[in-house]
Amino acid sequence: MPFFSEQTYKDLDYTELPLTVAEYEYCTFDQCNFSTLDLRGINFENCIFKRCDMSNVKVPDVSFQQVRFEQCKMLGVHFHASNPFLLEFIFQNCQLDYSSFYNLKIKKSKFLDCRLTEADFTQADLTASDFQGSDLTGATFDQTVVEKVDFRDTLHYSIDPERNRVKGARFDLDGLPGLLGKYAIKIG
Repeated sequence: MPFFSEQTYKDLDYTELPLTVAEYEYCTFDQCNFSTLDLRGINFENCIFKRCDMSNVKVPDVSFQQVRFEQCKMLGVHFHASNPFLLEFIFQNCQLDYSSFYNLKIKKSKFLDCRLTEADFTQADLTASDFQGSDLTGATFDQTVVEKVDFRDTLHYSIDPERNRVKGARFDLDGLPGLLGKYAIKIG
C-alpha cells in the first residue's frame, strides 16, 4: 500500500480525481471536497482536515487514528463502519448532522462547538469525551456511556440517566431540562 507522510493537499476535488487508497500520516487536507466518496481501506493517522466537505462519505474499514477535523461539513457519515482499532477523533466547529457513532468506543474524543443534529450515539462509549459548545438537537443517547463527559455549555441534548451511564458527567444548570425532560418537571 502506498504511504504518504507530512504532505499538504489544498483545494482538491476528490470527486473528480479520487484520493489514492494509501496510508496518510501527518498529512493536512485543506478545503478539499470528498463528498459522497467511498474511502474504503484508507488509513489516516495524525492527519488534519480543515474546511473540507466530507458529506455522505463512505468509511467502511477506514482507519482514523488521532485525526482532527476543523470546520468540516460531515453530514450523514456512518463512522460506526470505520475501523475501530485505535479510533480517536477531534472535531472542532464541524457540522456532523445525521452522523452515526453507533456502538463505537471513542473515549476522550472531542466534539467542540459542533452541530450534531440527529447524530446517533446509541451504545457508544464516550467516556471522558468533551462536547463543550456543541448543539445536540435530536441526538440519540441510548445505552451510551457518558461517564466523565463534559456537557457544559452544550445545547439541546436529551439524555435519560436511567438508560445511560452518566456517573461523573459534567452539566450546566441550564442543561437540567435535557436530563429530566421525560419527567415533565418545570424548572425555574
